[in-house]
Amino acid sequence: MRVILVAFLIGIFSCKSHKKSVDAKKLEFTPQYVPGPQALVYKTKADYQNLVPVILSDDKLEIISYPDPKDVAMNPVPTQLNKGYLLDNRGIGINVAYLKLTYPEYANLKALPSLKELYTLIIDKDPLLELCDCGNKTALKKPSLQLNTLIDSKKLRTTCKPIK
Repeated sequence: MRVILVAFLIGIFSCKSHKKSVDAKKLEFTPQYVPGPQALVYKTKADYQNLVPVILSDDKLEIISYPDPKDVAMNPVPTQLNKGYLLDNRGIGINVAYLKLTYPEYANLKALPSLKELYTLIIDKDPLLELCDCGNKTALKKPSLQLNTLIDSKKLRTTCKPIK
């Protein structure tokens, strides 16, 4: 009787682990580096996910790109992934910097400050610990699940292109 019970339990557990590996295979993807919105996965030195990003020049002496307050009101925050990683929804890059303004504060500005004023609001000119380009976002069927699988299996930097 015990032999039958042990065999039954082994069968159940082996089926379950097989299903898990099949599910993981469904989440695998090959990044497609074609024009369109890029899936940029990153990690920052501190928690900036609710702060507005701007893009600086290569020498970090001036702001070359910033969002319109109206745009910030529409789905601005990055998607939270596992282990402190984030999926960009704004259009950040290697020269990202963060303002001390939250998305709601920025969206409620009556008038956009001058570039000089915006520059004085920067709290970190070099916030990135890591930045990876995982190809065109539309190639991902389930972005959060697929990217979390890469992060959890420590394959983010080998599957995607490390930028930093």
